Amino acid sequence: MTDSTAPAAAPHPGYGTKPYRAYVLAALLIVYTFNFIDRVVVSIIQEPIKLEFGLTDFQLGLLGGPAFAVLYTLLGIPIARLAEKKNRMTILSICVGLWSLATALCGFANSFATLLAARVGVSIGEAGCTPPAQSVISDYFPADKRATAISIYALGVPVGSMLAAIGGGYIANYLGWREAFWILGFPGLLLAILVKLTVKEPPRSGVVEGVETPTFLEAFAVLSKKATFWHVSLGSAVASFVGYGVGQYLNSFLIRTHDLNILQASQLTGVVLGMAAAFGTFFAGWLADKVVKRHPNALAWLPALGFFVATPFYLVGYMSPSLWVGVPFLVVGAITHYFYLGCMYASIQGVAPPRMRATATAVLLFIVNILGYGLGPPVIGALSDFLANTSLQQFALTTADCGRGILEANKANCAVGQEFGLRWAIFIGLFGYLWAGAHFLFAWKTLRKDWVG
Repeated sequence: MTDSTAPAAAPHPGYGTKPYRAYVLAALLIVYTFNFIDRVVVSIIQEPIKLEFGLTDFQLGLLGGPAFAVLYTLLGIPIARLAEKKNRMTILSICVGLWSLATALCGFANSFATLLAARVGVSIGEAGCTPPAQSVISDYFPADKRATAISIYALGVPVGSMLAAIGGGYIANYLGWREAFWILGFPGLLLAILVKLTVKEPPRSGVVEGVETPTFLEAFAVLSKKATFWHVSLGSAVASFVGYGVGQYLNSFLIRTHDLNILQASQLTGVVLGMAAAFGTFFAGWLADKVVKRHPNALAWLPALGFFVATPFYLVGYMSPSLWVGVPFLVVGAITHYFYLGCMYASIQGVAPPRMRATATAVLLFIVNILGYGLGPPVIGALSDFLANTSLQQFALTTADCGRGILEANKANCAVGQEFGLRWAIFIGLFGYLWAGAHFLFAWKTLRKDWVG
């Protein structure tokens, strides 16, 4: 795996003092953490929502997937184009306020349709988070520190998921699921103001005065010729499909299969698996920066290695009859699965020219989220319903029956069928990580050739 030549180092030394850079990165990490808290909290508290509105797993998948992913992906590119020309921190601050307000509004939903509409509002705001944030990080930090910086930013995924699990589970258990949306949503309005007032817009590195920003078609034409871009994007999309699809139902799995309550399930997913995921995200980015001079393609082979290790550990962990036998396997899976996250962003930033970076991130997120986030939760949910219906046939029941008043008379039978369907849907879905790993292996072969620094 050793290569003799590293990618050419970029002359950009970074912007601002080291302490201020650290503050900016911390602020953007907090923003991304709130982004994921508000994004995933619905999956943490979905079991009481399912009961109140009489929903199927497929409908839960719609809340966790397409309701969020469609406009999130479609608006990401025009917002990124705006971020190539306008003040990125202003755009980011407005979007933080918008998605935070929409999250709070989820708590006022009185039907599946109104909750779905509020989730769409969350997606509109969150579309303006990562493209400008990634572009700003690339201008604040020199290229040889970028993978570490972006991996720290990417900690917002596991940390946000962890806090959503702990906070959402606690609030839903003691107060209610509506209160969870209110309490987790409203603080983001204050964060939006703080970020706007304290984070400066940096000058764009590598940009020549008087040279126009490339059009979207020009930027896409450059990116589309880079095999690395496609393999990283598709590999990340498949990983997202599995990660979001399985993650949407993780608390439900623990409740149905291992008889935990919502607070116990949230504590396990938030504290234990959340910390494991955070460690894996940071460790892979830090290691990539350390070894990239001897192994320039580490940004590609580290994620591949992670997926190939994570898959068998996850399979054993999810199928173990004992939760506490399975947890160590799930922890290893969470650590190695998240090797790809910071490396994904750093790879795309490395193969994109400076004034195309926000656009490159937006196109990446479009592919990742429309295929992964948009399809993962509803497909896993539909598969769960299909397998549950297969099991429920022996009791002359369907998942639709289990969501209505007949539930009380057939509670035990419904529980058996729905547990069976979800457990095996997760098992089947996990094999997608091997597919994702294959794409990163292909990117390993082309990353050095496509690198611009």
